[in-house]
Amino acid sequence: MTTDRGVERSRLGPRDIVSEALSGVLARPGRAALTAAGTVLGVAALVATLGLARTAGNQIVTRFDELTATDVTVEPKEANGRTLGRLPWNAEERLARLNGVRAAGTITEVDDDGALTRSVPVNDPEDSDEFDLTVYAVSPGAFDAVRANVATGRVFDSSHDNLPVAVLGPGAAEDLRITRVSQQPAIFIGDETFVVLGILDDVGRRAELLNAVMIPEGFARERYGLASPGSVQIDTAVGAAELISEQAGIALSPNDPELLDVSMPVEPKAVKAKVEEDINALFLLLGGVSLLVGALGIANVTLVSVLERVGEIGLRRAVGAARRHVAGQFLVESTLLGFLGGVIGASIGLVVIVGVSVAKDWVPVLDVRIALGAPVAGALVGLVSGVYPSLRAAFIEPVEALRGGT
Repeated sequence: MTTDRGVERSRLGPRDIVSEALSGVLARPGRAALTAAGTVLGVAALVATLGLARTAGNQIVTRFDELTATDVTVEPKEANGRTLGRLPWNAEERLARLNGVRAAGTITEVDDDGALTRSVPVNDPEDSDEFDLTVYAVSPGAFDAVRANVATGRVFDSSHDNLPVAVLGPGAAEDLRITRVSQQPAIFIGDETFVVLGILDDVGRRAELLNAVMIPEGFARERYGLASPGSVQIDTAVGAAELISEQAGIALSPNDPELLDVSMPVEPKAVKAKVEEDINALFLLLGGVSLLVGALGIANVTLVSVLERVGEIGLRRAVGAARRHVAGQFLVESTLLGFLGGVIGASIGLVVIVGVSVAKDWVPVLDVRIALGAPVAGALVGLVSGVYPSLRAAFIEPVEALRGGT
Protein backbone atom coordinates (compact mmCIF):
# COMPACT_ATOMS: atom_id res chain seq x y z
CA MET A 1 0.00 0.00 0.00
CA THR A 2 1.15 3.51 -0.69
CA THR A 3 -1.06 5.29 1.81
CA ASP A 4 0.47 7.28 4.66
CA ARG A 5 -0.65 4.54 7.07
CA GLY A 6 1.09 2.00 4.94
CA VAL A 7 4.18 4.13 4.95
CA GLU A 8 4.27 4.17 8.72
CA ARG A 9 4.21 0.33 8.68
CA SER A 10 7.14 0.19 6.27
CA ARG A 11 10.09 -1.83 7.52
CA LEU A 12 12.69 0.31 5.71
CA GLY A 13 15.16 1.69 8.24
CA PRO A 14 18.21 3.98 8.09
CA ARG A 15 20.50 1.01 7.46
CA ASP A 16 18.39 -0.08 4.50
CA ILE A 17 18.43 3.45 3.05
CA VAL A 18 22.22 3.65 3.35
CA SER A 19 22.54 0.21 1.76
CA GLU A 20 20.32 1.22 -1.14
CA ALA A 21 22.27 4.45 -1.55
CA LEU A 22 25.58 2.55 -1.70
CA SER A 23 24.10 0.18 -4.25
CA GLY A 24 22.93 3.14 -6.32
CA VAL A 25 26.38 4.74 -6.21
CA LEU A 26 28.26 1.52 -6.99
CA ALA A 27 25.85 0.53 -9.75
CA ARG A 28 27.18 3.38 -11.87
CA PRO A 29 30.83 3.80 -10.84
CA GLY A 30 31.71 5.90 -13.87
CA ARG A 31 28.95 8.38 -13.24
CA ALA A 32 29.74 8.39 -9.51
CA ALA A 33 33.37 9.19 -10.26
CA LEU A 34 32.43 12.03 -12.59
CA THR A 35 29.92 13.35 -10.06
CA ALA A 36 32.49 13.27 -7.27
CA ALA A 37 35.09 14.87 -9.55
CA GLY A 38 33.48 18.27 -9.13
CA THR A 39 33.72 18.01 -5.35
CA VAL A 40 37.25 16.61 -5.60
CA LEU A 41 38.38 19.61 -7.59
CA GLY A 42 36.49 22.05 -5.38
CA VAL A 43 37.77 20.63 -2.09
CA ALA A 44 41.29 20.18 -3.48
CA ALA A 45 41.29 23.80 -4.61
CA LEU A 46 39.92 24.94 -1.25
CA VAL A 47 42.46 22.97 0.80
CA ALA A 48 45.34 23.86 -1.51
CA THR A 49 44.51 27.55 -1.65
CA LEU A 50 44.01 27.87 2.09
CA GLY A 51 47.18 25.91 2.78
CA LEU A 52 49.21 27.87 0.23
CA ALA A 53 47.78 31.10 1.60
CA ARG A 54 48.98 30.24 5.09
CA THR A 55 52.32 29.02 3.74
CA ALA A 56 52.85 32.11 1.58
CA GLY A 57 51.72 34.40 4.38
CA ASN A 58 54.12 32.70 6.76
CA GLN A 59 56.91 33.05 4.20
CA ILE A 60 56.19 36.75 3.71
CA VAL A 61 56.07 37.35 7.45
CA THR A 62 59.27 35.34 7.98
CA ARG A 63 61.14 37.35 5.39
CA PHE A 64 59.71 40.52 6.85
CA ASP A 65 60.87 39.48 10.31
CA GLU A 66 64.24 38.45 8.93
CA LEU A 67 65.03 42.07 8.18
CA THR A 68 63.06 44.12 10.66
CA ALA A 69 63.14 41.95 13.77
CA THR A 70 66.91 41.41 13.63
CA ASP A 71 67.92 45.08 13.56
CA VAL A 72 69.57 46.61 16.65
CA THR A 73 71.45 49.91 16.72
CA VAL A 74 73.51 51.47 19.50
CA GLU A 75 74.34 55.18 19.73
CA PRO A 76 75.71 57.44 22.47
CA LYS A 77 73.04 59.30 24.38
CA GLU A 78 72.81 63.05 23.94
CA ALA A 79 71.42 65.69 26.27
CA ASN A 80 71.46 69.47 25.96
CA GLY A 81 73.55 69.22 22.81
CA ARG A 82 76.25 67.17 24.55
CA THR A 83 77.20 63.56 23.90
CA LEU A 84 77.07 61.67 27.19
CA GLY A 85 78.40 58.25 26.26
CA ARG A 86 81.15 56.97 24.01
CA LEU A 87 81.37 53.85 21.91
CA PRO A 88 84.64 51.85 21.95
CA TRP A 89 86.63 51.32 18.77
CA ASN A 90 86.60 47.57 19.32
CA ALA A 91 82.80 47.47 19.48
CA GLU A 92 82.66 44.97 16.63
CA GLU A 93 84.94 42.56 18.49
CA ARG A 94 83.02 42.90 21.76
CA LEU A 95 79.62 42.30 20.21
CA ALA A 96 80.85 39.30 18.23
CA ARG A 97 81.20 37.45 21.56
CA LEU A 98 77.48 37.69 22.28
CA ASN A 99 75.43 34.65 21.38
CA GLY A 100 72.84 35.68 18.81
CA VAL A 101 74.88 38.36 17.04
CA ARG A 102 75.39 37.44 13.39
CA ALA A 103 77.24 40.60 12.39
CA ALA A 104 78.12 43.97 13.89
CA GLY A 105 80.05 47.02 12.80
CA THR A 106 80.54 50.71 13.48
CA ILE A 107 79.35 53.47 11.17
CA THR A 108 80.56 57.03 11.67
CA GLU A 109 79.95 60.10 9.56
CA VAL A 110 83.28 61.79 8.77
CA ASP A 111 83.71 65.53 9.10
CA ASP A 112 85.76 66.30 5.99
CA ASP A 113 85.46 70.10 6.31
CA GLY A 114 83.15 70.28 3.32
CA ALA A 115 85.61 68.67 0.89
CA LEU A 116 84.07 67.79 -2.45
CA THR A 117 84.45 64.38 -4.04
CA ARG A 118 85.48 63.91 -7.64
CA SER A 119 86.85 61.20 -9.89
CA VAL A 120 89.44 63.33 -11.74
CA PRO A 121 92.83 64.35 -10.31
CA VAL A 122 92.71 67.99 -11.40
CA ASN A 123 90.70 70.36 -9.24
CA ASP A 124 89.36 72.71 -11.88
CA PRO A 125 87.14 75.44 -10.43
CA GLU A 126 84.98 75.26 -13.55
CA ASP A 127 84.74 71.49 -13.37
CA SER A 128 81.16 70.43 -12.65
CA ASP A 129 82.08 66.82 -11.78
CA GLU A 130 82.52 67.53 -8.07
CA PHE A 131 79.96 66.34 -5.59
CA ASP A 132 79.22 66.96 -1.95
CA LEU A 133 79.02 63.29 -0.96
CA THR A 134 78.76 62.11 2.61
CA VAL A 135 81.75 60.09 3.80
CA TYR A 136 81.33 57.35 6.38
CA ALA A 137 84.05 55.54 8.28
CA VAL A 138 82.93 51.95 8.72
CA SER A 139 84.42 48.82 10.21
CA PRO A 140 84.51 45.68 8.03
CA GLY A 141 81.66 44.00 9.90
CA ALA A 142 79.31 46.87 9.10
CA PHE A 143 78.80 45.61 5.54
CA ASP A 144 77.35 42.33 6.80
CA ALA A 145 75.41 44.12 9.53
CA VAL A 146 73.60 46.35 7.01
CA ARG A 147 73.17 43.39 4.62
CA ALA A 148 75.09 45.02 1.80
CA ASN A 149 75.12 43.43 -1.65
CA VAL A 150 78.16 44.09 -3.82
CA ALA A 151 77.54 44.92 -7.48
CA THR A 152 81.19 44.76 -8.51
CA GLY A 153 84.54 44.45 -6.80
CA ARG A 154 84.69 43.78 -3.07
CA VAL A 155 84.40 45.47 0.31
CA PHE A 156 87.44 46.15 2.43
CA ASP A 157 88.44 44.01 5.40
CA SER A 158 90.71 44.40 8.44
CA SER A 159 93.83 44.27 6.27
CA HIS A 160 92.79 47.57 4.63
CA ASP A 161 92.17 49.35 7.93
CA ASN A 162 94.97 51.89 7.53
CA LEU A 163 94.88 52.17 3.73
CA PRO A 164 93.22 54.88 1.60
CA VAL A 165 90.62 52.67 -0.05
CA ALA A 166 86.90 53.21 -0.52
CA VAL A 167 83.63 51.48 -1.30
CA LEU A 168 80.95 53.44 -3.14
CA GLY A 169 77.22 53.31 -2.77
CA PRO A 170 75.36 52.96 -6.09
CA GLY A 171 74.22 56.58 -6.03
CA ALA A 172 77.74 57.87 -5.38
CA ALA A 173 79.17 55.62 -8.10
CA GLU A 174 76.63 56.96 -10.59
CA ASP A 175 77.50 60.56 -9.74
CA LEU A 176 81.22 59.87 -10.10
CA ARG A 177 80.64 57.85 -13.31
CA ILE A 178 82.42 54.79 -12.02
CA THR A 179 80.86 51.54 -13.23
CA ARG A 180 83.65 49.00 -12.69
CA VAL A 181 86.74 48.57 -10.53
CA SER A 182 88.84 46.20 -12.65
CA GLN A 183 91.24 49.08 -13.45
CA GLN A 184 91.40 50.22 -9.79
CA PRO A 185 89.84 53.64 -10.30
CA ALA A 186 90.62 56.38 -7.82
CA ILE A 187 88.46 59.11 -6.32
CA PHE A 188 89.53 62.31 -4.61
CA ILE A 189 87.99 63.65 -1.41
CA GLY A 190 89.52 67.09 -1.22
CA ASP A 191 93.25 66.45 -1.63
CA GLU A 192 93.08 62.85 -0.42
CA THR A 193 93.22 59.99 -2.96
CA PHE A 194 91.29 56.77 -2.43
CA VAL A 195 91.37 53.60 -4.51
CA VAL A 196 87.88 52.22 -5.15
CA LEU A 197 87.67 48.56 -4.18
CA GLY A 198 83.99 47.97 -4.86
CA ILE A 199 80.55 49.33 -5.60
CA LEU A 200 77.47 48.30 -3.65
CA ASP A 201 74.27 47.23 -5.34
CA ASP A 202 71.92 47.63 -2.37
CA VAL A 203 71.73 47.57 1.42
CA GLY A 204 69.02 46.11 3.62
CA ARG A 205 69.54 48.75 6.32
CA ARG A 206 70.98 52.25 6.59
CA ALA A 207 69.76 53.63 3.27
CA GLU A 208 72.03 56.66 3.70
CA LEU A 209 74.94 54.47 2.61
CA LEU A 210 73.50 54.18 -0.90
CA ASN A 211 74.66 57.70 -1.78
CA ALA A 212 77.82 57.76 0.29
CA VAL A 213 81.52 56.97 0.19
CA MET A 214 82.70 54.42 2.76
CA ILE A 215 86.32 54.37 3.95
CA PRO A 216 88.12 52.22 6.56
CA GLU A 217 87.67 53.26 10.15
CA GLY A 218 91.36 53.08 10.99
CA PHE A 219 92.36 55.42 8.16
CA ALA A 220 89.57 57.84 9.07
CA ARG A 221 90.76 57.96 12.68
CA GLU A 222 94.27 58.88 11.60
CA ARG A 223 93.40 61.23 8.74
CA TYR A 224 90.28 62.96 10.07
CA GLY A 225 90.83 62.61 13.81
CA LEU A 226 87.69 60.70 14.73
CA ALA A 227 87.21 60.60 18.48
CA SER A 228 84.86 57.60 18.69
CA PRO A 229 82.39 55.66 16.56
CA GLY A 230 79.11 57.37 15.85
CA SER A 231 76.90 54.27 15.97
CA VAL A 232 76.97 50.49 15.98
CA GLN A 233 74.81 48.45 13.64
CA ILE A 234 73.97 44.91 14.79
CA ASP A 235 72.39 42.09 12.83
CA THR A 236 70.99 39.44 15.17
CA ALA A 237 69.55 35.98 14.76
CA VAL A 238 65.76 35.80 14.52
CA GLY A 239 64.31 36.02 18.01
CA ALA A 240 67.53 37.29 19.62
CA ALA A 241 67.05 41.03 19.08
CA GLU A 242 65.44 41.68 22.47
CA LEU A 243 68.16 39.82 24.36
CA ILE A 244 70.95 41.49 22.39
CA SER A 245 69.41 44.92 22.99
CA GLU A 246 69.69 44.24 26.72
CA GLN A 247 73.27 42.95 26.53
CA ALA A 248 74.76 45.34 23.96
CA GLY A 249 74.93 48.32 26.32
CA ILE A 250 76.71 46.28 28.97
CA ALA A 251 79.16 44.84 26.44
CA LEU A 252 80.05 48.25 25.00
CA SER A 253 79.99 50.29 28.20
CA PRO A 254 80.28 47.97 31.21
CA ASN A 255 80.80 50.78 33.73
CA ASP A 256 77.81 52.86 32.66
CA PRO A 257 75.57 51.18 30.04
CA GLU A 258 72.89 53.84 30.65
CA LEU A 259 74.97 56.30 28.65
CA LEU A 260 74.23 54.36 25.46
CA ASP A 261 70.95 54.40 23.59
CA VAL A 262 70.07 50.92 22.32
CA SER A 263 67.13 50.70 19.96
CA MET A 264 65.33 47.97 18.08
CA PRO A 265 62.19 48.25 15.94
CA VAL A 266 58.88 47.31 17.48
CA GLU A 267 57.54 44.08 16.02
CA PRO A 268 54.89 45.07 13.45
CA LYS A 269 52.23 42.60 14.61
CA ALA A 270 49.40 44.61 13.12
CA VAL A 271 51.05 44.70 9.70
CA LYS A 272 51.80 40.99 9.75
CA ALA A 273 48.26 40.15 10.80
CA LYS A 274 46.86 42.30 8.00
CA VAL A 275 49.08 40.61 5.40
CA GLU A 276 47.96 37.17 6.55
CA GLU A 277 44.32 38.25 6.67
CA ASP A 278 44.36 39.67 3.13
CA ILE A 279 46.06 36.61 1.66
CA ASN A 280 43.73 34.20 3.45
CA ALA A 281 40.66 36.16 2.31
CA LEU A 282 41.81 36.11 -1.31
CA PHE A 283 42.53 32.41 -1.42
CA LEU A 284 39.40 31.55 0.57
CA LEU A 285 37.33 33.35 -2.04
CA LEU A 286 38.99 31.40 -4.84
CA GLY A 287 38.50 28.12 -2.99
CA GLY A 288 34.85 28.94 -2.28
CA VAL A 289 34.20 29.57 -5.97
CA SER A 290 35.77 26.22 -6.83
CA LEU A 291 33.66 24.49 -4.20
CA LEU A 292 30.51 26.14 -5.54
CA VAL A 293 31.29 24.77 -8.99
CA GLY A 294 31.62 21.31 -7.45
CA ALA A 295 28.28 21.70 -5.67
CA LEU A 296 26.53 22.65 -8.90
CA GLY A 297 28.07 19.61 -10.56
CA ILE A 298 26.71 17.27 -7.89
CA ALA A 299 23.25 18.86 -8.04
CA ASN A 300 23.15 18.59 -11.81
CA VAL A 301 24.28 14.97 -12.00
CA THR A 302 22.01 13.94 -9.12
CA LEU A 303 19.03 15.54 -10.84
CA VAL A 304 19.86 13.73 -14.08
CA SER A 305 20.11 10.51 -12.09
CA VAL A 306 16.63 11.13 -10.67
CA LEU A 307 15.17 11.64 -14.14
CA GLU A 308 16.82 8.48 -15.44
CA ARG A 309 15.62 6.39 -12.50
CA VAL A 310 11.96 7.38 -12.60
CA GLY A 311 10.90 3.77 -13.15
CA GLU A 312 12.96 2.56 -10.23
CA ILE A 313 11.50 5.28 -8.02
CA GLY A 314 7.97 4.35 -9.05
CA LEU A 315 8.59 0.68 -8.29
CA ARG A 316 9.95 1.48 -4.85
CA ARG A 317 6.99 3.69 -4.12
CA ALA A 318 4.60 0.99 -5.35
CA VAL A 319 6.00 -1.68 -3.02
CA GLY A 320 5.71 0.54 0.04
CA ALA A 321 8.62 2.99 0.14
CA ALA A 322 7.57 6.33 1.56
CA ARG A 323 8.49 9.70 0.13
CA ARG A 324 10.99 10.21 2.96
CA HIS A 325 12.67 6.92 2.07
CA VAL A 326 13.11 7.95 -1.56
CA ALA A 327 14.30 11.42 -0.58
CA GLY A 328 16.61 9.94 2.04
CA GLN A 329 18.19 7.57 -0.46
CA PHE A 330 19.08 10.32 -2.89
CA LEU A 331 20.26 12.59 -0.09
CA VAL A 332 22.53 9.83 1.23
CA GLU A 333 23.85 9.18 -2.29
CA SER A 334 24.75 12.81 -2.86
CA THR A 335 26.22 13.08 0.66
CA LEU A 336 28.37 9.98 0.11
CA LEU A 337 29.63 11.36 -3.19
CA GLY A 338 30.40 14.67 -1.53
CA PHE A 339 32.21 12.95 1.35
CA LEU A 340 34.31 10.77 -0.96
CA GLY A 341 35.10 13.83 -3.06
CA GLY A 342 36.10 15.67 0.10
CA VAL A 343 38.47 12.90 1.22
CA ILE A 344 40.15 12.63 -2.18
CA GLY A 345 40.19 16.41 -2.65
CA ALA A 346 41.77 16.99 0.76
CA SER A 347 44.49 14.46 -0.05
CA ILE A 348 45.20 16.12 -3.39
CA GLY A 349 45.21 19.55 -1.76
CA LEU A 350 47.78 18.46 0.83
CA VAL A 351 49.99 16.99 -1.88
CA VAL A 352 49.78 20.27 -3.82
CA ILE A 353 50.76 22.29 -0.73
CA VAL A 354 53.78 20.11 -0.03
CA GLY A 355 54.78 20.02 -3.70
CA VAL A 356 54.65 23.79 -4.17
CA SER A 357 56.49 24.33 -0.88
CA VAL A 358 59.27 21.96 -1.92
CA ALA A 359 59.55 23.61 -5.34
CA LYS A 360 59.71 27.10 -3.80
CA ASP A 361 61.91 26.02 -0.87
CA TRP A 362 59.23 27.10 1.59
CA VAL A 363 58.24 25.58 4.91
CA PRO A 364 54.76 24.10 4.37
CA VAL A 365 52.13 25.19 6.88
CA LEU A 366 49.47 22.49 7.20
CA ASP A 367 46.36 23.17 9.25
CA VAL A 368 45.01 19.87 10.61
CA ARG A 369 41.57 21.41 11.05
CA ILE A 370 41.34 22.16 7.34
CA ALA A 371 42.48 18.66 6.37
CA LEU A 372 39.98 17.00 8.71
CA GLY A 373 37.18 19.43 7.96
CA ALA A 374 37.45 19.09 4.16
CA PRO A 375 35.62 15.72 3.99
CA VAL A 376 32.90 17.13 6.24
CA ALA A 377 32.66 20.16 3.96
CA GLY A 378 32.40 17.85 0.97
CA ALA A 379 29.62 15.89 2.66
CA LEU A 380 27.73 19.09 3.44
CA VAL A 381 28.13 20.23 -0.15
CA GLY A 382 26.76 16.90 -1.33
CA LEU A 383 23.90 17.08 1.16
CA VAL A 384 22.86 20.58 0.14
CA SER A 385 23.29 19.78 -3.54
CA GLY A 386 21.02 16.77 -3.25
CA VAL A 387 18.11 18.50 -1.54
CA TYR A 388 16.26 19.60 -4.69
CA PRO A 389 16.83 16.37 -6.68
CA SER A 390 15.74 14.27 -3.68
CA LEU A 391 12.57 16.32 -3.24
CA ARG A 392 11.93 16.00 -6.94
CA ALA A 393 12.26 12.22 -6.62
CA ALA A 394 10.10 12.03 -3.50
CA PHE A 395 7.12 13.74 -5.12
CA ILE A 396 7.01 11.58 -8.22
CA GLU A 397 3.70 9.74 -8.26
CA PRO A 398 4.11 5.93 -8.45
CA VAL A 399 1.56 5.43 -11.25
CA GLU A 400 3.09 8.10 -13.48
CA ALA A 401 6.57 6.83 -12.67
CA LEU A 402 5.72 3.25 -13.64
CA ARG A 403 3.89 4.42 -16.74
CA GLY A 404 6.70 6.65 -18.02
CA GLY A 405 9.71 5.07 -16.33
CA THR A 406 12.38 3.01 -17.99
